[in-house]
Amino acid sequence: MVLEMVMESLFAVADVFWVSHLGKEAIAVVGLTESVMSLIYAVAIGTSFAATAIVARRIGEKDPARAAQAAGQIILIGVTCAAVIGAVFASFAPQILRWMGADEVTVALGTNFTRTMLGGNMTVFMIFLINAIFRGAGDAVIAMRTLWLANALNIVLGPCFIFGLGPFPELGITGAAVATNLGRGTGVLYQLWHLAGVRGRVQLHWTHLKPHFDDLVAILRPAWNGIAQLLITTTSWVGLFKILALSGSAALAGYTIAIRMVMFALMPAWGLANAGATLVGQNLGAQKPDRAEAAVRIATKFNMLFLGAVGVVFVALSHLIVSCFTKEPEVLLQGTRALRIVSLAFPLYAAGMCYEGAFNGAGDTATPTRLNFFCFWLGQVPLAWILARVVGLGALGVYISVPASFSVFALWARFLFGRGAWKLKKV
Repeated sequence: MVLEMVMESLFAVADVFWVSHLGKEAIAVVGLTESVMSLIYAVAIGTSFAATAIVARRIGEKDPARAAQAAGQIILIGVTCAAVIGAVFASFAPQILRWMGADEVTVALGTNFTRTMLGGNMTVFMIFLINAIFRGAGDAVIAMRTLWLANALNIVLGPCFIFGLGPFPELGITGAAVATNLGRGTGVLYQLWHLAGVRGRVQLHWTHLKPHFDDLVAILRPAWNGIAQLLITTTSWVGLFKILALSGSAALAGYTIAIRMVMFALMPAWGLANAGATLVGQNLGAQKPDRAEAAVRIATKFNMLFLGAVGVVFVALSHLIVSCFTKEPEVLLQGTRALRIVSLAFPLYAAGMCYEGAFNGAGDTATPTRLNFFCFWLGQVPLAWILARVVGLGALGVYISVPASFSVFALWARFLFGRGAWKLKKV
């Protein structure tokens, strides 16, 4: 799972690296679009929490037939949601960019990119959901290979479509969106090929794709909380971008670069947290709650050591790292400042991920949803606004709000994890 997320983090860095050659407006387009895409990620990943928890529980109960039935219903939900979201969001691409605070130059430059990314959201939607099925079943190697294939293709195709290398058309920033959807679409085909095979722990058949009311309800009940959990987090990121937009495109571009580097570090850490979540679900299914708790504690320990070391590097070398992506003085200043401040709380981010993964792996998606609501909607966004606009710190205030809110989240999650109510959750 860590190796899976390493490739996903490399994709994020490679994408912004090539786009950064097109100027700060192009970087701002990517940042604004990704903040809206994060709403789609929220629905997909929130549903994937339920997918991993239910499939892992059925595998722990040694019931692969019910695991396959759940997988089919999960895919049915994903296809329906992605189709509706894509049709609506793609139709309003320029309006979405304006609503996010983009100026007319940025809107003109980025409309096609935004429309392609939002309209093609089914590729990333299905990758998240099907990989969650594989992880829940313990087939993490297939999930890893999927992202390696999808993101390797994107990394190769990105500069080809952006700059028109060889036989490829020069599409500018839109080329990055085309490459992303082609790479991820290929990954989805690879996933479906494995699901339809005979060697995996979950073997999907056409009959599993027929709607079954009881199974849909069993998935949607925890999925709603998972979606709400991620929507709270991602809409708070959207709120931060809107506040940052008031400080100009340089602040947006610098923050986009910094956050891509932060995600580069967080993705492998999410892999370790996901591994803990899978073991929680399987061990609770096997009636071994103590082993589930031990898995989370081990994942937390190593995650904190890993992210703590990365945080030290990011704080010390933030200027050098950001300078690899931009030479514009104001963008470089903002990116360096954002990366340095956000990296300060990396060990607490690591712990929070693992505890959140434990709740979700147990099927207790309600607890992290409440945590997200209080720490991000009632904490992060108001704090960012107060520091940026009331206190007058501008973009710096937004940067400070990130480690502050995530630190509170991690400490609160640790307290609730220790109480142990998640061990009693039934799915």
